[in-house]
Amino acid sequence: MAIDAVDSSPFGGYSVKRESSSSIRGQLVVFSLSRLTINVAFRMAYPFLPALARGAGVSLSTIASAIAARSSLGIAAPLIGPATDRWGRKIGMLAGLGFFVAGMGVMVIWRSYAALVASLLLVAMCKIVFDPAMQSYLGDQVPYKRRGLAIALTEFGWSGAFLLGMPLVGWLIARGGWHAPFPVLTALGLMVMIALWWIVPSDSVAQSDRPTFTSAVRTVLAHPSAIAALAASLIVSTAYESVAIVFGAWLEQSYGLQIIALGAASALIGVAELGGEGIVAGFADRLGKRRTVVLGIAFAAAGCLALPVISRTLPGALIALFLIYIAFEIAIVSAIPMMTELVPEARTTVMAGNVAALSLGRAVGASLGPALFSVGMWANSITASVLALCAMAILLFFVRVE
Repeated sequence: MAIDAVDSSPFGGYSVKRESSSSIRGQLVVFSLSRLTINVAFRMAYPFLPALARGAGVSLSTIASAIAARSSLGIAAPLIGPATDRWGRKIGMLAGLGFFVAGMGVMVIWRSYAALVASLLLVAMCKIVFDPAMQSYLGDQVPYKRRGLAIALTEFGWSGAFLLGMPLVGWLIARGGWHAPFPVLTALGLMVMIALWWIVPSDSVAQSDRPTFTSAVRTVLAHPSAIAALAASLIVSTAYESVAIVFGAWLEQSYGLQIIALGAASALIGVAELGGEGIVAGFADRLGKRRTVVLGIAFAAAGCLALPVISRTLPGALIALFLIYIAFEIAIVSAIPMMTELVPEARTTVMAGNVAALSLGRAVGASLGPALFSVGMWANSITASVLALCAMAILLFFVRVE
């Protein structure tokens, strides 16, 4: 990956001196391993929900409420994002990993439902703090023409958590009980935290140059492209979740093969996510980030419309779901590097806003999806397609990358 060795450019309080190619490569490895570790802890709650509920001695609905509370924390991301613009990206990433280690460690010393809830919330806080700080750091260090590749490489930690992490978590639970993954993840969290502290140089902001919370937010609000991009992100997330929230119930009702169908769909999701991230890594910088986002949304809308038509058999349904998931993954992942350049002087504030937009979209979609499904899966598909097309129109007409 050819990255400019030195490029000093002022971004608000930052005077950014870009790292050498070899330094960035090493940092990308650490970032990817950090995100893999974090996302294993974040995603394991879904496939292993019954095991965690039994171990904590609570019902599925009780622990599901805790996961819903975890999701709601994402909406608070804009309150945290300006702090990283103020104190530096490295401090933000280390703070995020600190939340992670605390979240895993509490389950090592205290195995209870209360500790599990605390763990879920602390991991959510980790993602809220770590992800925008890391993405902003790459925005500072990697030229925009290479940033799609850099961001996509770190996003492999999302699909990798499902493809690589979930089998490991399942093996640990089977051998050691519901709490067995937490000591392992605590150790991994400490290791990546130390590696990040060692390999990432300090980027603290001078006291006189630190933006205040209000000034950072005001800077973002003054950029119509940033507001439009965040609105599009919210709408895309709503469209995605309105289908994702009910696909398991749809497969069960339509084909009567719950275990087989859901197992195949789980593998399908991981492969689709990996494929989407690979496409962004290979093509987003060449095609352009905004164009890649638009193409991803367009294919997602087409896949949603095709779902009721080609889903008369289980293979057809799985093909349609694969197309939908890979297209949405392309749109969401390629939007990240695009957003890092919308307001360079308040990067982390924008990226934290994106976390909030995605979280709010998931919450709206999770409420909208079941209501639409009571009418029929075609209602979910059409609604998701219409929402996706609205987001695409916003991007085409209102978003300009400076």
